[in-house]
Amino acid sequence: MKILVTGGAGFIGSAVIRHILIDTPHQVVNVDKLTYAGNLDSIPARLLSSQYAFECVDICNKDAVMAVFEQHKPDIVMHLAAESHVDRSIESPNCFVETNIIGTYNLLEAARLYWSSLDTQKKAAFRFHHVSTDEVFGDLQTQDGLFVETTAYDPSSPYSATKASSDHLVRSWLRTYGLPTLITNCSNNYGPYHFPEKLIPHMILNALSGRELPVYGDGKQIRDWLYVDDHAKALVLVATKGIVGESYNIGGHNEKRNIDVVNTLCDVLETLVPNKPDGIKYYRDLIQFVSDRPGHDFRYAIDASKIQLELGWQPEETFETGIRKTVQWYLDNTMWWQRVLSGDYQLTRRGGNANGQ
Repeated sequence: MKILVTGGAGFIGSAVIRHILIDTPHQVVNVDKLTYAGNLDSIPARLLSSQYAFECVDICNKDAVMAVFEQHKPDIVMHLAAESHVDRSIESPNCFVETNIIGTYNLLEAARLYWSSLDTQKKAAFRFHHVSTDEVFGDLQTQDGLFVETTAYDPSSPYSATKASSDHLVRSWLRTYGLPTLITNCSNNYGPYHFPEKLIPHMILNALSGRELPVYGDGKQIRDWLYVDDHAKALVLVATKGIVGESYNIGGHNEKRNIDVVNTLCDVLETLVPNKPDGIKYYRDLIQFVSDRPGHDFRYAIDASKIQLELGWQPEETFETGIRKTVQWYLDNTMWWQRVLSGDYQLTRRGGNANGQ
């Protein structure tokens, strides 16, 4: 099959494409605007693959999106393109509205018109898979209870509100037009190729350079952590085997307080990098509590039993194995994150075809 992946140069999107190129026979078309968070260095397999094509397209450009469908004629759409950083959504919500809502609308319309033109067999096989977040559900104020697929939406930030809006659009295109859609809502991802502004890579790189490790509030906010390669496998499974009209929660079964995540990272670094920057005795000494984020949700936790029971998926990594793999990856791939920190990765803006030119 030919799978069109929007946002394929981002953290989760690049993991999906790496999985498709390495582990499946499918072709993939990567559609990405290449914003600050888009990094083609995150898809090294593209350089030698005949399965890969790249289109530098903004999903807010409806005509350009239509042209991609006309040229590539995908069998499946996996929609991951989104603005996703909560702090940035608080500071500049307008681009979240434009990309997450208007961009999703453009993609749905292009997909609907393309799908309507297909013959009966291809029309029946076509799928539009929208990748969302557990943050659309708001937060859980207690230590027990889990988000299920039918949990009411209650978003807290401009980011989660725009993702909730896009979820509603996707469901309405199924109900109104019959477009065969699926939705997944995932918990917090971590792993290789994660942009350094996010919690785990930010803490790793700060610790390696002897800078403070800023933790919001008291650090007791709870998240369910999912290794990104496990998530990528789940997403492709849903896109190819999921039931039209269904939504699937994808979680890592790894609930951790933010402060415990940071402490674990420090402990792993003590083992893997015992030689610290000058003046640092223990990595934990770098932890500094800072003013909390406005509207900071207390707890997210996913019930992922549906995808396990219906599709047979469950995460392969525990938090302990995944976090050690993640730290080791950053230690082994300094060129990747140094190019991000220096901005050099942005020089590779359109080099996305099979030979990397």
